[in-house]
Amino acid sequence: MPRLLVVHHTPSPATRALLEEVLAGAQHPDLGGAVDVVASPALSTGAADVLAADGYLLGTPANFGYMSGALKHFFDTVYYPCLDAVAGRPYGLWVHGNDDVTGAVRAVTSLAGGLGWRPVAAPLEVTGPVDADVRQACRDLGGTLAATVAG
Repeated sequence: MPRLLVVHHTPSPATRALLEEVLAGAQHPDLGGAVDVVASPALSTGAADVLAADGYLLGTPANFGYMSGALKHFFDTVYYPCLDAVAGRPYGLWVHGNDDVTGAVRAVTSLAGGLGWRPVAAPLEVTGPVDADVRQACRDLGGTLAATVAG
């Protein structure tokens, strides 16, 4: 069964809400359970997890104009061990910040591009409160990634 790895750092209520919505979309009943969706905190996700997955969904807050230290640690841990083995795999990204997420999005997309991952949706950039439209966008992102991984 194809596996979607959801790597996240969700320390705040807003980022936790985004994670829950992304997971709901990735596990939507219309997908018929065709994908094994594995949610894994960034600080405990390693190369074996990345190598075992067929696609990736990344979530982080924007901290001081950059991705979270936890997601940076994830990339530091998996980059070289996975570099040649994961090119071409699909990925998606969501980032939450209070006012600006540009730097965080740029950093994550740069590292994902270095790994050869291919984006299957535009990064979901969320600033401010999590409303119904944002929740729907998260479900859509999760569903898009799961459907892509399912083939």
